[in-house]
Amino acid sequence: MDLARATLERARDHLLGLQHAEGWWQGELETNVTMDAEDLLLREFLGLHDDAVIAAAGRWIRSQQRDDGTWANFYGGPADLSTTVEAYLALRLAGDEPDAPHLKLARDWIVEQGGVEASRVFTRIWLALSGLWSWDDLPVIPPELIYLPSWFPLNIYDWGCWARQTIVALAVVQSFRPSRPIGLSIDELKTGGPHGRAPRPRRDLDARPVGGTTSAADPWSRFFTALDKALHHYRPVKSVRRAALRRCAEWIIARQEKDGCWGGIQPPWVYSLMALNLLGYELGHPVMARGIAGLDRFTITEDTSDGPVRRLEACQSPVWDTILTMTALADAGLAADDPSLVRAGQWVLGEEIRGPGDWQVRRPGVAPGGWAFEFDNDNYPDTDDTAEVVLALRRVSLPDQTAAGPAINRALTWLAGMQSKDGGWGAFDADNTRNLVNKLPFCDFGAVIDPPSADVTAHIVEAFAAEGRSAEQAVRRGVVWLLRAQESDGSWFGRWGANYLYGTGAVVPALIAAGVKPGKPAIRRAVAWLEQHQNPDGGWGEDLRSYGDQALGGRGESTASQTAWALLALLAAGERGSAATERGIRWLAETQREDGTWDEPWYTGTGFPGDFYINYHLYRLAFPVSALGRYVLARGDDPPEPHATGGTHPPGPPLGGGE
Repeated sequence: MDLARATLERARDHLLGLQHAEGWWQGELETNVTMDAEDLLLREFLGLHDDAVIAAAGRWIRSQQRDDGTWANFYGGPADLSTTVEAYLALRLAGDEPDAPHLKLARDWIVEQGGVEASRVFTRIWLALSGLWSWDDLPVIPPELIYLPSWFPLNIYDWGCWARQTIVALAVVQSFRPSRPIGLSIDELKTGGPHGRAPRPRRDLDARPVGGTTSAADPWSRFFTALDKALHHYRPVKSVRRAALRRCAEWIIARQEKDGCWGGIQPPWVYSLMALNLLGYELGHPVMARGIAGLDRFTITEDTSDGPVRRLEACQSPVWDTILTMTALADAGLAADDPSLVRAGQWVLGEEIRGPGDWQVRRPGVAPGGWAFEFDNDNYPDTDDTAEVVLALRRVSLPDQTAAGPAINRALTWLAGMQSKDGGWGAFDADNTRNLVNKLPFCDFGAVIDPPSADVTAHIVEAFAAEGRSAEQAVRRGVVWLLRAQESDGSWFGRWGANYLYGTGAVVPALIAAGVKPGKPAIRRAVAWLEQHQNPDGGWGEDLRSYGDQALGGRGESTASQTAWALLALLAAGERGSAATERGIRWLAETQREDGTWDEPWYTGTGFPGDFYINYHLYRLAFPVSALGRYVLARGDDPPEPHATGGTHPPGPPLGGGE
């Protein structure tokens, strides 16, 4: 199909042009304006007021306001109360008057929704830090949690790694109950409702869908609510509290990365800086200085006709972007010894993490050998990136062939050791499944545990299968886990991507690679689900509200990345010549821009199901290139024409789609 070949060539060449000289790729991770609002509030808290920074961030935040005066958590999504409150506060800090038309719209909507009293706990924590809320009306997080042994319920290792780092730092912050006024009032956002309100509905990652509430009749919820009230009256023994704070500080400092961040993500980073500052660490202290300077690396500044705009990435994904791109280019026919792939492979090998991490608390006998998502997050390699590294490295011919093989073997050994008891894999820890932490009063935002998920488990199964190790017990258990996790309609839930399209697009190629025949009922049900959810225009899309309403699964505006996920599953299932596949390929061809990429304002990445979402700017390229490449080359066509860096030849066996 000439149209598919031409589409593939344009997309491949555009993708090649985005490679950095060191060998890696990195696309922007677009989230929502709470990152920018909280960055401004952090700087006020630390005494780093900067009018130019505030003005640039204010321009960005204003540009993201919708016509009804609100802000959302994702493109086209519903208005979000807490996000709108934080954006409003940031614009007040930027000098916008409350009676200005755009803020009046926001204010009226906030009040209609119950005011700041109805916002999430973390929003009200920021208000308390800024002198705009009382600590008496917030749940208590005692720093003595640091003493609980790892086998005891509610110890810090019961939390997912992202929440663990946040909670330890936040426990320090709350113990000081700091209030550093920012010189303004937001009383206009208050309704006078009860401050000691029940927490918002919690998100339970193990529930399908994730929008349900924790009933007030739940005995654990009643217990923790009563315990929180008691903790408000608790007066700690001073020596015990001092020792707990010292232990927390040591724990926090030990986990700072070399670029100054914590965990490579915003929440633990900002709370760690505040916690250490409250403990007496001056801004010039090396730990603080590195932490503050490191934020610049996550900052994007652009010039506009109104002046510079400034926004902060919640995280960065160079390893993830690079390995997905390597696989895509190999799928597109790039030779294994192509200079672009070789540079990328060498860079990826240099990012291997051979040191200790928190994952060893649950798996102390497992040797290290993983990769992280970010440039610097050596304490928290993750299984998902590590699996995709294996899939990418096997497609590259490096000058030193003795380097990749041992790294892949170390990765697979580590992955096998990180398998959870039920046969699935979580992203960062093994058996991080205690739901009790979800009952705590301050857990009203985001996933706080890291149970096995279908997409992560699928990538790991596929990595083992690609290395010819499908018969190993870990893989067999993973396959059984995946088969049991299939939804009744034939799809799979997607934890780290939106949502059932992502899960299904990951699982089907993995099962086929692991030896499940395309004609088996599980594969046929998945194919039928994909065919039933193809849009009339030929593409696929899924609205992120499917996390709260399963009826929306597989329903939404067509996007390039989600169409590619569906095509990868169909191609793996042997549906290369089907009408659904042909229509999907044609949709990619007809919607491609002249420069070879696709417009994709929709968010297709997931941080916290139901709460926090990501627009990975490289997803719109890497996944379509993989899908188009597998389609073109699997039909027996010649690979695309050589590009500027060298010749091409067909790759080895296609990942997940071999006969």
